[in-house]
This record gives sequence, structure tokens and C-alpha cells, in this order.
Amino acid sequence: MIDLRQLREDPDRVRASQRARGEDVELVDALLSADERRRSAGSRFDELRNEQKQLGKQIGKAKGEEKSALLERAGTLSAEVKAADAAQREAAEEQQRLLLGLSNLLDPAAPVGGEEDFVTIEEIGQPRDFAAEGFEPRDHVDLGRMLGAIDTERAAKVSGSRFYYLTGPGALLELALVNMAIAQATEAGFTAMITPALVKPPAMEGTGFLGQAAENVFRLAEDDFYLVGTSEVAIAGYHMGEIIDEDKLPLRYAGFSPCFRREAGTYGKDTRGIIRVHQFDKVEMFSYTTPEEAEAEHLRLLDWEKEFLNKLEIPYRVIDVASGDLGASAARKFDIEGWIPTQGKYRELTSTSNCTEFQARRLDIRMRTDQGNRPLATLNGTLCAVPRTIVAILENHQREDGSVVVPEALRPYLGGREILEPINK
Repeated sequence: MIDLRQLREDPDRVRASQRARGEDVELVDALLSADERRRSAGSRFDELRNEQKQLGKQIGKAKGEEKSALLERAGTLSAEVKAADAAQREAAEEQQRLLLGLSNLLDPAAPVGGEEDFVTIEEIGQPRDFAAEGFEPRDHVDLGRMLGAIDTERAAKVSGSRFYYLTGPGALLELALVNMAIAQATEAGFTAMITPALVKPPAMEGTGFLGQAAENVFRLAEDDFYLVGTSEVAIAGYHMGEIIDEDKLPLRYAGFSPCFRREAGTYGKDTRGIIRVHQFDKVEMFSYTTPEEAEAEHLRLLDWEKEFLNKLEIPYRVIDVASGDLGASAARKFDIEGWIPTQGKYRELTSTSNCTEFQARRLDIRMRTDQGNRPLATLNGTLCAVPRTIVAILENHQREDGSVVVPEALRPYLGGREILEPINK
């Protein structure tokens, strides 16, 4: 959540942020009104409680008719105190409800606009010219079938659409990618984590996934658990309710977990293959740091993502995501989109978001400084979303006969294997 002091001091900035996101601007005024009611009710409660204390002292000294009058006033005052307390709680609950509905303040540097209004920062690598090589590239579904690596037909039989099996070299490819990602992250100083895939509501709400993103979250209603769409949720909740010494920052974690997404609103999109699926595995980087260092940490996370894709020799571009396409928690987000030859376009492979103090305030995570305790900043960045990375590897490194060249950096994690061969070759 945002800092209420910022809202009071500069509501126009909050309104502008909401407007740029394409979200409800009137929420700002409703929140200001609730905040005023809460503070007014709080002041009234304090006044009445103070009068009640003073009255108690007077009753102890009074006698006769004076004491009777004071006792009568005490009875009336008790009811007024209860009413003021109830009004204060009601206003506070309304304020909290509205505050949780407000998205993070945009970074002024973030592009303003919708999904297509991103800004391209750089393009790395040159897409292959398959025509010049004399053959038409196969898509990852055909390649996966030839290699005995991907089976979506049997997955549909077992689980329905948007599920898949990785078999043989496909399964080994996932394990190699995960191990390579964790190795890079730990070498960079991240603590490796295997995180829960089921979380309680406070963790999901605290990270901002029960607002605009709620439609894509799987919930187990009977047990009141949520299936995470990213290990960001579990890692952000790891220090929930804690105070961390400033000199221990940054804290960096690399979490591996299965991820689950309903993919609501994507009917008819990416129904072929494993680009958009309900369940997948991912390695996620997560940083706790000081607010002053958050912008620099954001660029570091981006550099680690670029390093990983450079090793895989996949052409990609880096984009600065526009305001209307940001999640509620992100003040700014960079996506890395890999080139998919058979689609003739770039598709998102990783992203990294600077969530500033937004998640820390919601999860009550603070840092201990010489000047007192205050919220810290959280950031996240995908190092490897496995299915889409496999898609990019297969399609960009395929050969005419359906075999696939394994990127050199990945070979040590595949037992030195250099080529993935078709099973019927």
C-alpha cells in the first residue's frame, strides 16, 4: 500500500498515477474522506475517554446529589465512548479496504499508456534467417513431438487444455535450466529456496495479487489456501511482520516453485503448445533492500536476467512496460521478450518489477535504522520461466532435420549433451 502521508500531502500525484494506470481516480477522494472520518472519530474518542477519566476522579470525591449527577453523566458518557469507538473502527476498516484497492505509485520514468505503448530499451542478438538457410522452421510443438520432449495431447486427456507433459529430453531440459539458473543466482549471492506453492490469504493479498490479478488466481475455498502464480508471493511473505536490520540488506533469494495461473481472459490465445499454460515451474529472484537503493537493484536484476538469456544464445529485446500494463504492486517493470521464429515476433520470457515500499507496507516488513524503523523496498525478477524458455531454445536452435543444438552454457547441466536428436532418426 502507499504511504498515507503521501496521499494527504500530494493527492494529485496519486490521482495522476491512477489515471495513467487506467484505474479508478475517484478511489483517491473516497480514501481521503475515509481518512478524515477516521482521524475525526479518533479525536472524538480521545476527548470522550479523557472526560471519562476526569469524571472518574470527580466521582470518587463527590457526595450526595453531586455524585448522583456525575454518575448519571458517567452512564451517558460510557455510551458515547462506545459509539465513538465503533465509529473510529468503522472508519478505519473503510480506510483500510480502500487503501488495499489503491495501486502503487508509478515511477515517473515509466511510459504512460496501454499494452502496446511500451518503450523498447534495446535489442540483443540477431534472429536467424531460416529462409537463407534453406528451410522452414518448425514450431516447438512439432519439434517437441519429434524429440519425444513435449506431450500436450495426453496432458489434455488427463488434465484438460493448457497442460503438458515434459518427457525424456524435455524433462531433462527443464532440470538443466533450473540448475543453471540456481547456479547463476547463488554465484551472484542469492540464497536458494524451495518455496510453498500454497499460501494463506494474507500473503496473497499482501503482495497485491487479490486485486486486479485475482481472476487469474486458483483458490482452494474449502481450506482457504491460494495456489501461487509465482514464488514471489511466498518469498515476500517469508519476512512478513518482521523488522530487519538495515546493515543486513540487501537480502536476496532465488526461489524455485511450481506456479499456477487460471489464464482468465485469454480464451483462444496461445492454445497450441506450452506458451500459455495453467501450471509451470519457475526460478524467481527476489530482493529486500532500502528504498534508496531500489532503483539500482532493479537494474541489477535486469542485468542478471540478460546474463541468463545471453548464455542461452536467444535473441531478445528489453522493454519498459507502459503504465496500463503494470501489476498493482509494480512502480516500474522491465520485460525481456525472446524471439520466437515461427511467430515472427518477440514474446515475454522474463520480467522484473520494482515494488518500492508497496508490498512491505502491506506485509508489515520494516528495516531497523539509526533513525527508527521504516518500510523497506521489495523487488522481483524472473530468472527462468521454464516452458517459454524451452520454446525459445527449441525454435531458435533447431536444425533442418528436427534436431536441436544445445546452447554451450547449458551443456554441463545436460551431461555434456550437445544435440537433442529426433527419436525416430
